[in-house]
Amino acid sequence: MKKIFFNFIGLSFVTLGVLSCGKKTTVEAPQIEVTKITASDIVNVSQEADSTGYIVKVGQIAPNFNIVLTDGKEVTLDSLRGKVVMLQFTASWCGVCRKEMPFIEKDIWLKHKSNPNFALIGIDRDEPLDVVINFAKATGVTYPMGLDPNADIFAKYALRKSGITRNVLIDRDGKIVMLTRLFNDEEFAHLTQKIDELLK
Repeated sequence: MKKIFFNFIGLSFVTLGVLSCGKKTTVEAPQIEVTKITASDIVNVSQEADSTGYIVKVGQIAPNFNIVLTDGKEVTLDSLRGKVVMLQFTASWCGVCRKEMPFIEKDIWLKHKSNPNFALIGIDRDEPLDVVINFAKATGVTYPMGLDPNADIFAKYALRKSGITRNVLIDRDGKIVMLTRLFNDEEFAHLTQKIDELLK
């Protein structure tokens, strides 16, 4: 009787008996190391974020969403294909957003709002309609603002718990061409220049 021993995935030896020529032989198979992958690991891989919390990248197609604007109109991102689209993720409690929004109004919206090939949507993170309307009035912006209950739209672009303000610039083919985080003069100037280039 020959006994063959296997070390299988770090478990104890398994003995299998088989007929042989009457000699006893012990063989150890090489150990195999297996990493257990759970469903949460798969989600984490698919949502691997960059250093600023974005889970989307420049060059990829912007995730589609439906949004209800403060005037009751519904917009689907995919319906804007063929236009240059800027998404601004914001909220009334965000001090940096309040600083940035008048610049978006003056240097981007007022400059391009008459261009049929441009669209800008402010996406307010998880606040009720009356708060968003008052927020727009307080910051003096006239560009379209929409509601993002539970930050579900935001979570398509960045880790749900990561911060704002953020701007996502999308070209006519629906591809992301620029991602911004927070607000600084140099990056904002680059954003406005990029919009100008895309609209030529």
